[in-house]
Amino acid sequence: MPDKIPLSLAGKTQQWKFSQGPATGTTYEHTFNGDGTVSFRDVKDPPKPNVKATTKYASYEVAPGMHLVSYLGDSGYTLTVLVDMNKKKIYSVASNSKEWYPATGELVSSK
Repeated sequence: MPDKIPLSLAGKTQQWKFSQGPATGTTYEHTFNGDGTVSFRDVKDPPKPNVKATTKYASYEVAPGMHLVSYLGDSGYTLTVLVDMNKKKIYSVASNSKEWYPATGELVSSK
């Protein structure tokens, strides 16, 4: 494991709406924390107050406004996403040891 995990999205909260793939029509809110953890939820679900994020992530700014993000969720799936903040698009792959799902969508918001 590298000494310092890249966290180009630290401090950002983004909403991703999937338009293709197994989560079609779902919008997820991701909060990228400066301590290297990410919390995420379906925006239809209420936020869980006072719950500390434990899922680790890495995010690389690979070009101006383009971030490659990856994390392993509690479900056992790894989500890897290219977030194109310039075009407001997302390109992703969710996978585990047996399944692989490409998906695309849009960056609804970033703050």
